[in-house]
Amino acid sequence: MTGLAYLGALLVSLGGLALLDRRSRLAFWHDPRRAAWTVGIGVVAFLLWDVAGLLLGIFARGESPHMTGILLAPELPIEEVFFLTLLCYVALLAWRWFDRTASLRAAGARALHDAERGSGTPGTSGAAGGPGSSGPSGSDGGAA
Repeated sequence: MTGLAYLGALLVSLGGLALLDRRSRLAFWHDPRRAAWTVGIGVVAFLLWDVAGLLLGIFARGESPHMTGILLAPELPIEEVFFLTLLCYVALLAWRWFDRTASLRAAGARALHDAERGSGTPGTSGAAGGPGSSGPSGSDGGAA
């Protein structure tokens, strides 16, 4: 039963990432087609990298009692596909989260800057004589 431990851990981790994604609507729950393409292209690119490394003798499969022993190709265990999927998915979620956070931070900074400058928007404080202001012009909107 320990032969499924690594694959099981990868699947549980992918499930946890999917729950985070669902809660925050970052990737697959935001734009499923684009997220699938992004993760898929990343996995294929890394698999090609792995195959090149295996052919050049740079990479080799390590033996572990925690792996299934199922090989997709010589020296390429099935767990590698799930690991690369996990790697690409977590990178996509991190990118989307940082991008969203930066956008929200920038929008908040702009709103704060506009409020401090008194942007002249009706109903905001700082717009002397505008509607809702209690400036010296009185309640007639500044007409003399």
